[in-house]
Amino acid sequence: MSAQSFYANVPQHLVAVDCIIFGFENSKLKLLIMQRKVDPMQGEWSLMGGFLQKDESVDEAAARVLKQTTGLENIYMEQLACYGDVGRDSGARVISMAYYALIRIREHEHNPTQQYSAHWLELHQIPNLIFDHRQMIADALKKLRDNAHFHPIGFELLPEKFTLSQLRSLYEEIFQHELDKRNFRKKILSMNILEKLDEKDKTTSKKGAHLYRFDKQKYEELKRRGLVFEI
Repeated sequence: MSAQSFYANVPQHLVAVDCIIFGFENSKLKLLIMQRKVDPMQGEWSLMGGFLQKDESVDEAAARVLKQTTGLENIYMEQLACYGDVGRDSGARVISMAYYALIRIREHEHNPTQQYSAHWLELHQIPNLIFDHRQMIADALKKLRDNAHFHPIGFELLPEKFTLSQLRSLYEEIFQHELDKRNFRKKILSMNILEKLDEKDKTTSKKGAHLYRFDKQKYEELKRRGLVFEI
């Protein structure tokens, strides 16, 4: 049997990419979701996604979806899982490759709300979603928490300059429980991966709180020497 006839006689399926896009704003972890513009389930809430084009890899497709919906490139993105239950999409036989991404909301080049009917919602505000998108979010949150324990991915969600309180609030949102203020400060500073700046954030008090910046180069150097990042 020739290769051409072999491929012609096997089932043909659609491949999609769905992106679980996390952001952090006002001390809250948020998720970007949109109202679906096409049937089936037009008008229902959905993750940001699209179909794989013939001239791109799944990684390239995910990057394209992120660029189109957030205006950002070269951001933290990781493949999550493949979702292929037979009846997962009521419109056709669709296999989805899911990715989760971490972005700094304030760095948007444009507002996704206007073009995509999209909204940043806190985790407890997420409504019913189409297909298996709720399961994708649950899986992405578990992956995010697992990674955040041992890798400094939380800094991908913060602005370049941040206070220790903002950093602690972020990890409290990720893990969904309070962290001891003194222990957290002691632990994160002992890693020697933050640069203390001669600037203060005075939005919450006249005295202000010192601003810090994540030193990625120093982290990579210390990691080569055996540093273990753990929150």
